[in-house]
Amino acid sequence: MLDCVEIQPPAAATASVIWLHGLGADGNDFVPIIPELGLGEQHAIRFVFPNAPQRPVTVNGGMRMPAWYDIKGVDIADKQDREGIEASAVEIEALISREIEAGIPAHRIVLAGFSQGGAVALHTGLRHGAPLAGIMALSTYLPLHDALAAEASNANRGVAIFMAHGSEDPVVPITLGRNSRDRLAEAGYAVDWHEYPMAHQVCLPEIATIGRWLRERLA
Repeated sequence: MLDCVEIQPPAAATASVIWLHGLGADGNDFVPIIPELGLGEQHAIRFVFPNAPQRPVTVNGGMRMPAWYDIKGVDIADKQDREGIEASAVEIEALISREIEAGIPAHRIVLAGFSQGGAVALHTGLRHGAPLAGIMALSTYLPLHDALAAEASNANRGVAIFMAHGSEDPVVPITLGRNSRDRLAEAGYAVDWHEYPMAHQVCLPEIATIGRWLRERLA
């Protein structure tokens, strides 16, 4: 089981958000955002921020760092690391199972992630065997899109998908995010898409929108 940073709600948890960080970050990366989400004093959402395993990343000269999968070139959508993506998906599935065992049903679980973490959230959530509350994918793209039609779970054909991206993103170009949005739409998924004038980051208006979306999904 992955090591995780967990933030418990003030009331007994009735929902969970499993939120994956980006390349080189860790589970503490998005903890400071929680108070900015406007969830209310008695929200019942447990936030689970897993730490990615250390692995060598080709594009960074083989340096070992927290990563959900390898990036083999400057074009992050080229020569994708299927083995690494699928291994991370197995780890996230284990966290979903742990939340279910703790009394949180799948339809009360949101998978979320930023950059690499968002790619793994999309990959895992669209293949999960039970309906989820939603998938939140920030500044990211749909990995292994050619395999989605054959591997997608019918249980999440109607899952709520929130995607947000910076128009000036130099790491994951917004064209890649838009193409992913379009591929999902062509496959029949409903995507709630948002763009912000920012780089590879999150901003306050985006955080406010995320908060509203989470409240709708996990009211």
